[in-house]
Amino acid sequence: MPSINRSPGLEHYVSGRQGLHGSDASSVNVELEQPADEGLEKPEDVPPDGGYGWVCTGCNFFINAHTWGINSSYGVFLSHYLTQNTFPNTSPLAYAFIGGLSISQAVLIAPLATRVVHSYGTRFCLHLGVFFQTLSLIGASFAHQKYQIILAQGVCFGWGMGFLFVGSVGIIPQWFTKKRSLANAVAAAGSGFGGLTYSLATQRIIDTLGLAWAFRILGFVSCFVNLICSNLIRDRNKAVGARHKAFDVQLLKRPEFVLLQGWSICSMFGYTALLFSLPNFAASIGLSAKQGSIIGALMNLGQMLGRPVMGVISDRYGRLNVAFFLTLLCSIFCFAFWIPAKAIGLLSFFAIGGGALSGTFWATIGPVGAEIVGLQDLPAALSITWVVMVPPTTLAEPIALQLRKERNTNIYIGAQIFVAMMYFGGALCLWIVRGWKVGQLEELERSLEAFRVDEARLRQVEKRFQEGGPMSEPGKVDAVSKNGWRWRDLIRRMIVTKVV
Repeated sequence: MPSINRSPGLEHYVSGRQGLHGSDASSVNVELEQPADEGLEKPEDVPPDGGYGWVCTGCNFFINAHTWGINSSYGVFLSHYLTQNTFPNTSPLAYAFIGGLSISQAVLIAPLATRVVHSYGTRFCLHLGVFFQTLSLIGASFAHQKYQIILAQGVCFGWGMGFLFVGSVGIIPQWFTKKRSLANAVAAAGSGFGGLTYSLATQRIIDTLGLAWAFRILGFVSCFVNLICSNLIRDRNKAVGARHKAFDVQLLKRPEFVLLQGWSICSMFGYTALLFSLPNFAASIGLSAKQGSIIGALMNLGQMLGRPVMGVISDRYGRLNVAFFLTLLCSIFCFAFWIPAKAIGLLSFFAIGGGALSGTFWATIGPVGAEIVGLQDLPAALSITWVVMVPPTTLAEPIALQLRKERNTNIYIGAQIFVAMMYFGGALCLWIVRGWKVGQLEELERSLEAFRVDEARLRQVEKRFQEGGPMSEPGKVDAVSKNGWRWRDLIRRMIVTKVV
């Protein structure tokens, strides 16, 4: 019989003297020793929880700054287009589509990017992103017609951003366990840093050198930074056994994953509309274009400062707990501070506070996704998530502009309520998922107690928990998946105080 060596942490799990913190089961360390004639089992991968992972985190930070950060400055471009009538015979609605189109194209191309990573490797995917993004910005500098700017700043930029984002977003969870949320949030803060920097810089360049040179400077700088980061970043796909499926329909059969998509859709409707509307909202209450760019920059400052804090508290109080609470808090902020804002003071406060909360999805989707589907299926899960986000990112800003009431004293009141309710709906979806996760943890605790004598079976349960997948054996119905959605049990678990 194979012998089993346990770490002291396992005894705490079995005896119930140590709590469970999400799916960070790093203290459970079971080694299976086999006789030579039975062959040796490959040891389970243990992320280093740091080391070169921090270099990858830094690279991811700067990639986000020079993709999503530059895209965040579109509010400055939009304000310039609307006030200067830059492209003849172009309606405000068409301009609104450009910003949303860049995001929707980035997520639409995700399955292809996932396939590229699987077939040609992470670095090739990142280099494709650098090529398309540079091409888009340089091409936009020569645009004189509506269709040209749509293709360049909308479609082509979205492709570049998509290849860069998909190629890098799944790498950080592979390097960390206990510090996973912190590292992911630090990397996500790069978009806030880039948005802050380029919202101010873009407005200044447009004022002094013109629109064309604003595009060219952004293109040269982003190409240089992204190319360096693309060559420094490293994945651990082979070590963790990542499965890069472009579209795994089996995941759609899991209710918790479908609810995760509900959170994604609602968050993207709210985030995209808020991000692109805020500078123009500033103009609607009488602020200048320069003040509007400052408001957009303050929102990105909030994202930069808020996302690392999200990571710290997520690792301590639970990834699902924090993602749910902050999504709900963003809805409350919109009602309490954005709607009453009539002057630069309150609007600046909302821009910082709302900015810190509005990007909760981007700061937590990696760790939250790992909690729900596990590390191996995370690339496939994220690939589906990006595709699902195409409609909301495309339509959010056009919807916000259509909801404006020109004859109202607050022309953005419809858009403001729309954003607030979207964040509320996303929080509701995540709250239900939290109830399911509590049930999964309760099932794990029962399994550890029931199987503590059956060492081999105990090891299988622990391994499945570490991977974040179902507790049952392959081919069997998972008790949590079968019974965890009974509404009475679910409601009880939704209000249970637990770190998840």
